[in-house]
Amino acid sequence: MSTMDVPIGFIGLGLMGHPMCLRLIQAGYSVTIWNRTEHKTASLIDAGASPASSPTEVAGNSRIVFLCLTDSAAVSEVIFGEEGLVSKRPPKTIVDFSTIGFKAAQDFGTTLSNKHQVVYVDAPVTGGVIGAENGTLTVFAGGETSTINHIMPILERVASNVVNVGSYGAGQVTKICNQVMVMTTMVAMAEMLRLAEHGGVISKNLPKIFAEGFANSRILEVFGEQMASRDPTLTGKLKVAQKDLELILSLGRETGTSLPMSDTATQMVRLAIDKGLGENDITQFIRLYDD
Repeated sequence: MSTMDVPIGFIGLGLMGHPMCLRLIQAGYSVTIWNRTEHKTASLIDAGASPASSPTEVAGNSRIVFLCLTDSAAVSEVIFGEEGLVSKRPPKTIVDFSTIGFKAAQDFGTTLSNKHQVVYVDAPVTGGVIGAENGTLTVFAGGETSTINHIMPILERVASNVVNVGSYGAGQVTKICNQVMVMTTMVAMAEMLRLAEHGGVISKNLPKIFAEGFANSRILEVFGEQMASRDPTLTGKLKVAQKDLELILSLGRETGTSLPMSDTATQMVRLAIDKGLGENDITQFIRLYDD
């Protein structure tokens, strides 16, 4: 059976999940959707998705279900809750785009396989909202190679780069390592931009000035001008960045890895959230330096 003929489900229609799901609908897949906040489903229903009243109903209508949720607690409830995906007629495969941590992914994969005969793919993504909208995300896929290969045509509708990194849990480790670079760079970039401003340099010009030098990075290219301009456009909430930093430190403890840079970044982001910036875009971290 071609993957185009496979009914799929999508749960978690936030900043990342909504555009990813939309791309699948526009590609011609039959998609059943559910979201805890119902109003986020309206535009996808207009685009051709079928609404469900619960994760249980999504599972009943789908062979493959994709998740894009905030944390491991949300994933656990959607899969194993009273009206969860495995409560009645489980799907054949669950693909989890969420960033939830190494141990959670291993536990979910083992439990789904041993108790419910469901194949789990640990598949966190990177590339931000822009990548989700343009289909240029990178997927760090952990799971059975045969399953990843089978769903590859679907993954390629939302990502330009799908990397098989090992068994479930390996996707989360890879994503967490990715976030070490992202988050420490974000914090350093805010500090750098504020230093420029105090020194009389127009900070929003620096991404272009640094474009051909060693200081350049994808973070600077995509977010530098937005951060310097204090542009509040929401691409990812600071409180979600804090969650990722906590996952970094947790993995450090589990593996006995010292992470002083990540620890400093975590403390700085916590301070920004304490200042009331948690619901703001991650780039608004720079406002911590404006006080």
